[in-house]
Amino acid sequence: MEIIDLRSDTVTIPTPEMREAMFKAEVGDDVYGDDPTVNELEKLAASMMSKEAALFVPSGTMGNQVAVMSWTNRGDEIILEVEAHMYYYEVAGLAVLSGVQARTVKGERGIMSPQDVEAAIRPYNIHFPRTSLICVENTHNRGGGKVVPQKVMKDIYEVGQRYRIPVHLDGARIFNASVFLGIPVKEITRYSDSVMFCLSKGLSAPVGSLLVGDSSFINRARKYRKMLGGGMRQVGVIAAAGLVALRTMVNRLKEDHDNAKVLALGLIDVSYLKVDPSYVETNMVRIELKEGYDAYILVEKLKEQNILCNPINTTSIRLVTHKDINRDLVLRAIEIFKNIKF
Repeated sequence: MEIIDLRSDTVTIPTPEMREAMFKAEVGDDVYGDDPTVNELEKLAASMMSKEAALFVPSGTMGNQVAVMSWTNRGDEIILEVEAHMYYYEVAGLAVLSGVQARTVKGERGIMSPQDVEAAIRPYNIHFPRTSLICVENTHNRGGGKVVPQKVMKDIYEVGQRYRIPVHLDGARIFNASVFLGIPVKEITRYSDSVMFCLSKGLSAPVGSLLVGDSSFINRARKYRKMLGGGMRQVGVIAAAGLVALRTMVNRLKEDHDNAKVLALGLIDVSYLKVDPSYVETNMVRIELKEGYDAYILVEKLKEQNILCNPINTTSIRLVTHKDINRDLVLRAIEIFKNIKF
């Protein structure tokens, strides 16, 4: 029986076109700036995000951490949402790599209010760290794929401008936000000074993320990438898949959003679950278990039925749709959920 892998959109496999492009890729030593395929990818990424320059990095985590290193000094403080990926899932890189302190703001499904962000900015005082960066996540992972409204993006950016604090956008799934809002991605990224986005999630490339910003920022980031061991050599064989991802895989993200909505609607009547389909905006469905049921036990029972998914905590599970989960698999998953016995 076919595995239905709903753990993440990171499990996607490259398309035949990506594999062909990787096979034929022109390459050079990227540390010297000689890889033509990487250069093409970085130029395309910068253009799509309406920024001056871009940097190809192995992972989204490295992209985020390099961004913080490039914007801050040791002993500074940065503002980010309390369940942001950069704070929650990046192994304390903020403290270890940049030596910065995180000041968290509690949001609504990951969405910080501009007023709370402004209130978290430190005034000058010999006792206080300097607030040197504001970080926004869009879409918000632990918020269930929630899209940050454009007005919030704009208002937080304007707060940053007033205080001369740059805004970094963790846009790992920024194209999902773009497709949901029905606007070009550059309309979202205009409200940020730097952006990280992933090629290896819904866009289905096997490896890689991009960090974009102005030229001086990217020059600093390139040096920090090297410091962290991210200076790759003939990496055009990977960048080639990223070019295919950006050119062919963006518009199809709507299929993932539609399948997530179908999945949520199909789980409404499952006796042991609480599901609100109105919460589904992109490719994530967060389901809650009713009292007396354990998410970790359910995950194991689903695994026995060839469904893979990740628990968030003892009462919640995240389901993620992607290109390798078609409508038939979604409908099969719904039936399996209905037939699980505790």
